[in-house]
Amino acid sequence: MKTGAATIRVARPRAGDFLALTKPRLNTLVIVTAGVGYSLGAAAFDLLLFLHTVIGSALVAGGAATLNQVSERDIDQMMERTRHRPLPTGRVQPGEARAFGVFLSSVGMLQLGIGATPAAALVAFVTLVTYVIIYTPLKRRTHWATIVGAVPGALPPVIGWAAARGAVTVEAWVLFGIVFLWQLPHFYALSWMYRSDYRRAGLPLMAVIDQDGHRNARHAMFFCVALLPVSLGPSLVGLTGQLYAGAAFGFGMAFLILAWRLTEHPSAIRARALFVGSLVYLPLLLGLLVIDSVF
Repeated sequence: MKTGAATIRVARPRAGDFLALTKPRLNTLVIVTAGVGYSLGAAAFDLLLFLHTVIGSALVAGGAATLNQVSERDIDQMMERTRHRPLPTGRVQPGEARAFGVFLSSVGMLQLGIGATPAAALVAFVTLVTYVIIYTPLKRRTHWATIVGAVPGALPPVIGWAAARGAVTVEAWVLFGIVFLWQLPHFYALSWMYRSDYRRAGLPLMAVIDQDGHRNARHAMFFCVALLPVSLGPSLVGLTGQLYAGAAFGFGMAFLILAWRLTEHPSAIRARALFVGSLVYLPLLLGLLVIDSVF
C-alpha cells in the first residue's frame, strides 16, 4: 500500500506538468473564440458538433503550445516568469514533450476533420504551422514576429465558423480581424510590463529595443485605432444589429483612451491599465456579439 501511495504522489505532479505544457489559461481564449465562431455560424445549435469543435480546437492549441515550449525551453529558462515551467526545470524531457505535442495536435485535427468539417481541420492545421514553424523561430529574430504571432491567435473563431458552415466566408474573416487586432495592444502592454524578462532572454521585441517605450506605445495605439472600425464589422455583414454596433463603439473608445494614455507617458502602471482593459474588452465584445446575434 505504501508503494501504491508513492506512485499516486508521483503520477499526479507528472500529469500536472503535462497539463501545464498546454498553457490551459492562455488557451481558454482559443476555446471561447472557437465557440463564438461556431455559435455565430451555426444555423441551428448542435451540441455534439459544438463539443467536437471546441475540444478539437483546444487539443490543437495545447499541442501547439507544447511544441512551442520545446523550441523555447532555453528562453524560458532565462525568464523569471517562465523558468519554473516543466521543461526548463527538467520535470518533463524534450522528447516526451515533443511526442505529447504531436499527439495532441494530431488528435485535435482528426477530431475536427471527422467530428466537425474538413475545412475546420484545415484552418487548425494552418494555425499549428503558423504558430510552431513560422512564429516560434521568427520571435528570436525580429519584433515583427509579434504581428505574425497574432495570426494563429486569431484563427480559432475561423475554425469555429468553418465547423458550423463547412467553409470560410467573409463573416469569419471579420471575426478574425477583431481578435487579430485586439491581440496586438494586449501584447504590447504585456511585453512592456515584462520587458526586463524579455531583455534577459535576448528577444528583440519592440518593448526591448524601444528604450523609452514611446514607439511600443504608438504601435499599441495604432492597432487600437484599427480595431475600432473593424469591431463594427459584424453589424456591417449582418451578424448583429445596432445594439452591438453602439456598444462596440463605446468599448473601442474606452480601449483607445487607455492606449492613448500609454503614448502620453509610457509606464508600468499605464501599461498594466491597458493590459487589464484588453482583458475586459474582448469578453464584453464577444459576449455582446453572441447575445445580439441571438436576440
